[in-house]
Formats: sequence, C-alpha cells, structure tokens
Amino acid sequence: MYLNKRRFLWTEERKSEDILALSKKYGNGAEVKQIEFEAGYWRKANQIHKWFVDNVQGGEDDCKDYYVTREQLTDLLDTVNKVLANHDLAEELLPSQDGFFFGGTDYDEWYFEELEQTKEILDKILIVPADEDKGDYYYTASW
Repeated sequence: MYLNKRRFLWTEERKSEDILALSKKYGNGAEVKQIEFEAGYWRKANQIHKWFVDNVQGGEDDCKDYYVTREQLTDLLDTVNKVLANHDLAEELLPSQDGFFFGGTDYDEWYFEELEQTKEILDKILIVPADEDKGDYYYTASW
C-alpha cells in the first residue's frame, strides 16, 4: 500500500546537474519530466486501505493508481485522530476489512499502531502549506 507524490519538473528544473545526471544514468539521456517520491507505505493496514477504496476509489478495489486530494488526506487524518482519541469509534469510523493478504481484523494493538503510523505519514505531508506543496498524491495497493 503506497501513497506516492509525483512532482512535474519545469523546464529549468530539468536542466539541473542532478537531474541531468539521473537522466544519463537511468534514462539514456532522455529528458526527466517527473519525479516520484514515496510519501507513505503501509503493510496490511486493511482499515486504511478500506478508507481509500471507499473515499477515493469510488468503491473500486482494483490495484490502480488513484489521485488523492489534499482535502481527502485531511479527512483521513481527522478520522484517524478521532479514533485514536476514542477507540470505541474504530468499528464505526475506520472499520477493518478481511480478505486475502489483508492482515488481522481485530481492533487490537496492531490496528492502533497502524493508525499511529498513518497519523505520522499524514502529519508530515499536511504540515507543508498547500500553496507550497508542489506535486500530486496517488494511492495504490497491490495484492
């Protein structure tokens, strides 16, 4: 489960020495137009995956890349914070989901550790003001 950030490079950025060196090393000198960063990674955090499927992917669980807005990331963080503040809300707000390779479905220490991890990921992203956050976020999961 990945949340990736893609950053389009403007013409002047493509000419930086570092980008040109990457282009020569990995792209046979082809122009680098975009770079991608891993903004978040989860393993078997089925409640987080279910949230993305329900709130970003329109209910389609098909292992494709989906664009995620900053507002959606803020909504997820708000939901995570509510559940961390009151564990009794877990099943209602961030229900677990069973399935092949989906990990455990209990509302146990692992469940809440995954929420803490999610909070850390989203806090790092959302601390950057929206007008300074250059790039787009995409969620994908592969089973």
